[in-house]
Formats: sequence, C-alpha cells, structure tokens
Amino acid sequence: MKHLSRRIPKQPPWLPVDPYIAALIGTVVLAALLPASGTAADVAGSASTGAVALLFFLYGARLSTAEALEGLRHWRLHLTVLACTFVLFPLLGLASGGLVPYVLSPQLQSGFLFLCLVPSTIQSSIAFTSIARGNVPAAICAGSFSSIAGIFLTPLLAAALLGDSGGGFSGDALLKIGIQLLLPFVAGQLVRRRVGGFLTRHRRILGLVDRGSILLVVYTAFSEGMVAGIWHQVTPARLGALLAAEAVLLALMLSLTWYGAKRLGFGRADRIAIQFAGSKKSLASGLPMASVLFGAQASLAVLPLMLFHQMQLMVCAVIAKRRARDPQETASPETVPVG
Repeated sequence: MKHLSRRIPKQPPWLPVDPYIAALIGTVVLAALLPASGTAADVAGSASTGAVALLFFLYGARLSTAEALEGLRHWRLHLTVLACTFVLFPLLGLASGGLVPYVLSPQLQSGFLFLCLVPSTIQSSIAFTSIARGNVPAAICAGSFSSIAGIFLTPLLAAALLGDSGGGFSGDALLKIGIQLLLPFVAGQLVRRRVGGFLTRHRRILGLVDRGSILLVVYTAFSEGMVAGIWHQVTPARLGALLAAEAVLLALMLSLTWYGAKRLGFGRADRIAIQFAGSKKSLASGLPMASVLFGAQASLAVLPLMLFHQMQLMVCAVIAKRRARDPQETASPETVPVG
C-alpha cells in the first residue's frame, strides 16, 4: 500500500476561509457585477460545456482501476459510506421539504436536496483522515467509489426526487449527463495507461485546470441567474435560515457516521474514514452536474452546496485535529495499515 501512502496530501493549514472558496466567492461577485449576456453568454456557455467534459475526462484518466479493485476487500466499509452518501443524505434532504415555505424557499430547498445527492469528496476526505490518524487507504477507495457511483446515481436520484422543481429533468437531461459527464469519464479510463504518467508528472498544473474549469462553470451559472433575475428571490433572512439548516444537516451526518460505524463494529481507524468520507459532499463533482441538470436555475441550485462545502471544511478541520489527539488503539481486523 506504499503507492497509496504517496497520494496522501500534506496537512493543509487551517484557514477561516478556504482560498478556493474565496476564489469562488470572487467569481460570484464578478458574475454579479459583470454577467455574461448575449453573444458573451453563448461563448461562456460553450466554454463551460467543454470545461465540464474536460473535468470528467481528467477524473477518469487519473483514477487507478487497480487501486479501486484492491480496496474492494473493505466492502463493508465502502457500502457503509455509499449508504451514508446516497441513502441517509437523500432521506434528510427529502425531510427538508418540511421547511418550505417558512424556513427555505422552494428554490433553495431544491438546491438543499441536490447537495444531498452529490457524491463524497476525495481529496479532503483523505486529508482529514490522514490528520486524524485514520484508515487512509480506505478513505482513498471510498472517495473514489463514491465519485464513480455519483456519475450514475446523482442524475438518477435527481430525476426521481427533484422532478420539475430541478429544472425539468427528462430523458434529454439524462442524455446530456451521459454525453457531457459519462462519455468523457469512460474515455479517460480508456486512455489512462497512455496519459497516466503525464498526469502524474503535471499534477499541480492539472489541478489548476480543474479549479479554473469549475470557476468558469460557476461564472456561467451565476451570470445566467443574474440575467434571469433569480437573485432577487434570495434575502439575508433566507440565507441565514439556509446556513442553520445546513449546520443541522452536517451535525446529524457527523454523528450518524461516527456512532453508527461504532454500532456496526468498525474500529477507530475505519470509523474516522467513514465519518470523513460519509459526511461530506463534493463541490468539484456537484457544480458541473448542476450546470447540466439545472440550466438557468443552476446559480440557486449550487448555492447550498457551496456554503455546505465551506462549512464542512471548517468543522472537519477541527474534528480531525481533535481525533489526532485520541489514544491510538490496536488496529482492527478490517483496518489496512499505511505504508
């Protein structure tokens, strides 16, 4: 498992605001002040579509099939994470329908439900699991499995649970998902042997491409929202209520993943991996999907996800540092040592 340990990211410095979130906020402000319209909007939309396809091509090209298959022996742990991501989260998202219209507007509740449907993160789950001295190889595999499953499950769950409130899910919308997300991902997997070395050598530059592509998606989505006048529907009180609802959601999932994993018989290292992989949502995967699924309504749809992403980073950074001070226990039978 030494090749897995090399992929463990260094502990990031804890900041009140993640730098990338700051860049996302700046992009939203730019879209509010200088929204793309007319021909510029068409160009931005075409570029955004290409950026989404590029993102998922790179996801497919960088995912090691061998490592994913190696992690299958932790099937109980991975099924637990998948159940948290695509069963517990969606159930809590559906329960948020009871907050309409007094706490959340229908549009914000749709975005709240959408954030409950996207896959888990990979990078931050690995980072926090490493900081907390948890089962890092399991976190790598769990995040990878969640991302793969999300390409299929997120659009299907969105079509089933959001319906017309999500911008009109239909066969055409699912076809767009297949063309813009699934086909590039499969293409990346097919050429991985040829381009894998190049991607590894230029990981930092490609990371900038990833983030730049997502910023373009955000700018396009929020520009469309500004032109359509969607932001007039959001008040400071609604934003405050949304933050409170998301704080409750995060607290519930952090508790369920930690204590639920204990009831299922997992050891400390596995519980840490389950908590961090099962309680978070991927901004990198969710934003491109929202741009395809929601169209002009994507700006409001991704707002809950953007806020939740920053919240989960701040809270999990604190939890990971506290977990790191816990007494180290003897490795459980299901725990795979790092190195």
